[in-house]
Amino acid sequence: MPSTGRRDNRASSPVWLRAEPSRVRRKPPLTLERIVDAGVTLLDEHGIEGLTMRCLAQQLDVTATALYWHVKTKDDVLDLAADHIFGDVPIPDVSDDWLEDIRVLARAWRSAMLRHPWAPRLIGRPMLGPNVLARTEFLQSALVRGGCRGLQLAVATRMLANYVIGASLTEATWHQAADPRTRTAARDHIAANADAYPTLNASGHLDDSRWNDDLLFEEGLDGILLAAARAGTPQ
Repeated sequence: MPSTGRRDNRASSPVWLRAEPSRVRRKPPLTLERIVDAGVTLLDEHGIEGLTMRCLAQQLDVTATALYWHVKTKDDVLDLAADHIFGDVPIPDVSDDWLEDIRVLARAWRSAMLRHPWAPRLIGRPMLGPNVLARTEFLQSALVRGGCRGLQLAVATRMLANYVIGASLTEATWHQAADPRTRTAARDHIAANADAYPTLNASGHLDDSRWNDDLLFEEGLDGILLAAARAGTPQ
């Protein structure tokens, strides 16, 4: 075929100056990990009530049907999300001080739940995920090093878990109040009705300037650990 004498400027231009041909962008494959990450994001932004399978599918830019290949219900997502945030709790290195090992774990556990204020509300669900079990194993092994066995071990484990969960739930509830002055208003109400609540008023109940959440948590944790240490001491 005779040449027309024309040159294709795109082909003749230096390779470094040529625009790459457009490519169709493919969606990343839908995986359980992506579903859990998106679920945690929605829970952080909208809470438990704001997480629906439809919203989750929209967040991932997939159909709801695609989700059901990986998770069957919203409850599945909640269970996976709860275990996921436990993965943010570092497992401490074992030291010679079993009490301090438990303190380190409990503090990190509380911090993780406060970063995800929806989490304490889920702890009543069966907690059988690998992250939860690994940290419970560490907790119990530390208690065993402190001398706890049998019923004492079971009681100490429950006391510590319930304490950390309860403290986190209480703090998260206050922190999520629409009006940050709610706690101050509650304290003012107690003070204004000191005749009805003399002990609460005298003790500084809900008075952050007197006892803040960090101090209350540490003192309560020390009290439970003291009880555990006594239970583990041979009589």
